[in-house]
Amino acid sequence: MHLSPDAIVYWQFGLLKLNATIVFTWAIMLVLVVGSRWVTRKLSMGLERARWQNLLEIVVIGMTRQIADIGLQQARTYLPFLGTLFLFLAAASLATIIPGFEPPTGSLSTTVALALCVFAAIPIFGISKQGLAGYLKSYVEPTVVMLPFNIISEASRTLALAVRLFGNMMSGTMIIAILLTITPFLFPVVMTVLGLLTGMVQAYIFSILAAVYIAAATHSSKSKTAATASGSA
Repeated sequence: MHLSPDAIVYWQFGLLKLNATIVFTWAIMLVLVVGSRWVTRKLSMGLERARWQNLLEIVVIGMTRQIADIGLQQARTYLPFLGTLFLFLAAASLATIIPGFEPPTGSLSTTVALALCVFAAIPIFGISKQGLAGYLKSYVEPTVVMLPFNIISEASRTLALAVRLFGNMMSGTMIIAILLTITPFLFPVVMTVLGLLTGMVQAYIFSILAAVYIAAATHSSKSKTAATASGSA
């Protein structure tokens, strides 16, 4: 049993290492890119549409509405980033039913990388929406005394995103592995289904929190307070 896909090394030359985390991360990205290209190769504007296009539109519309419900205006602006986050995490969870697959989200390096993407996206969207001066002003609200605390809040919620996702994904994988050893029939099947459900929930929560943090950066201090409360929950 491996605690992390980082422990599975396929090739190594000095400091260069090719482990399961890298392999399966790129495999998921390849599937998403090729799949999206294949689904969108023949889009139709008429009433007769392929089933894959209908499924794609349901997913896109659902994510767009969810982003808008959080409070982000012009939801399609944020859809590429937030939608990609959700689809990557969801694909990593669903692929666990494939024998031999190791979810890259079971590695702290992957979850930290995703959290850093959110950390970088927050000021990018915030500055594009409010301007540099308006965004930086939010760090000294309601008073300049709050500046160090707001900075610490930014860093701590990024760490919380990474650790939360890593902990939930790794714990689910470990439980399934233990049950496979003890009772290799019924219970692992049940736990695998529960693991898939947990993975999808974690993908949803991670994406929602990212959207809430971006909403806080593009709106007033009231939204920022709500985002801080959500992150600490």
